Amino acid sequence: MGGFFGVASKEDCVFDLYFGTDYHSHLGTRRGGMLVYDETKGFDRAIHNIENAPFRTKFDKEVNKMKGHLGIGSISDYEPQPLLVRSHHGSFAITTISKINNADELIKMLFENGCSHFLEMSGGEINATELVIALINQKENLIDGIRYALEQVDGSLSLLLMNSHGIYVARDKHGRTPVVIGKKHDGMCAALENFSYKNLGYKDYKELGPGEIAIMTEKNLVTLVNPGTDMKICTFLWVYYGYPASSYEGISVEKMRYNCGKKMAMRDTVKPDIVAGVPDSGTAHAVGYSNQSGIPFSRPFIKYTPTWQRSFMPTIQTKRNLIAKLKMLAVEDLIRDKSLLIIDDSIVRGTQLRETTEFLYESGAKEVHIRPACPPLIFSCKYLNFSRLSSEMDLITRRVIARLENGNVTDDVLKEYADPDSDKYNQMVEEIRKELHFTSLMFNRLDDMLDSVGIDKSCLCTYCWNGKE
Repeated sequence: MGGFFGVASKEDCVFDLYFGTDYHSHLGTRRGGMLVYDETKGFDRAIHNIENAPFRTKFDKEVNKMKGHLGIGSISDYEPQPLLVRSHHGSFAITTISKINNADELIKMLFENGCSHFLEMSGGEINATELVIALINQKENLIDGIRYALEQVDGSLSLLLMNSHGIYVARDKHGRTPVVIGKKHDGMCAALENFSYKNLGYKDYKELGPGEIAIMTEKNLVTLVNPGTDMKICTFLWVYYGYPASSYEGISVEKMRYNCGKKMAMRDTVKPDIVAGVPDSGTAHAVGYSNQSGIPFSRPFIKYTPTWQRSFMPTIQTKRNLIAKLKMLAVEDLIRDKSLLIIDDSIVRGTQLRETTEFLYESGAKEVHIRPACPPLIFSCKYLNFSRLSSEMDLITRRVIARLENGNVTDDVLKEYADPDSDKYNQMVEEIRKELHFTSLMFNRLDDMLDSVGIDKSCLCTYCWNGKE
């Protein structure tokens, strides 16, 4: 997915930029970058590969050398950024959080309109941020250019664009990813995660609305394009992506997860010995379940994090599965001869949760009941880079559905499997349970999960669960 952080300060901004960007490290694994602007030195940029070391260790030299009162930073799961360009708009720097489904069409259009070339990254892909730059450069001024880019992208796009005047901040036209503004006595900042600036002395100032474009300086934030009314923020931000200390649209991530667990407990009938969450995103769900049900919360396995901080690592799926297993350490006294109810944020491929279950059985568990905190993922996300799925058939739900339907899978069939009150849904869940060797399996319901968020349901994107945009 990725995250960004921007600072406009009366004083040097590098310290805040360094730590504010680092606080987004849970959102990406491949590249980290910082770019600053100083009135005397101009632009200064550094980009590092963060696949094998945390952001802070890669940028500890730059934080002592860079200088500037404006800065933007990026944590990226794919392309190197921020990028620095020179065009008819002058020199500017830009970083994006995006998923561009219509990239081929946009590239073709841009070539027809006179764009001469794009630089290719490894694998032949074009840097998505460079594509956004080309869209912005189609217009005569930056404001129209940014608005044009937001309108043209099918998928999602939020961005920070910095020049000598300040930092332009733009949120996706449907608000699929959040953009928040913090303020303190000598400056302002923009971020995806609002917890990222709290320890740096900033207070919550504003959340940009869908499609809103503003310019941020050390003194203030001025809206240039008013927000729209069509909000479709990703619900999975609360379930999994978001850091527990964050909140989106005024709703705490940790509280939402607690509510999810509570809702699941109200519908459940099993009576295990203990309730546990798969660390770390399953923990709050499990606490909510435990408090509602009265079944003790425990930690029968612990994640070893001193050297493997980020669960996304490495990028190769088979090695990610191995690392996930190596990170999990059993507390056998809490497992042996016990009936366990385990809550995870979701089931995607199913591989890691099956291995976790086998690991618990090998450690002496009597029963392992699995409770994903969200409904079955039936559709691959079109709007965020949620996972490195090569196709929707990577989803365990789609493989099971294809098997049950002898390959005849239509949109109408998928709708039946997405309905938790249908026979096909129950059949799918049972097949997943058997395939992954769970004692029992019960997914959270979509209506309960949306109630756990607590904002208008029409503002929440549910595409990956029910295919509705």
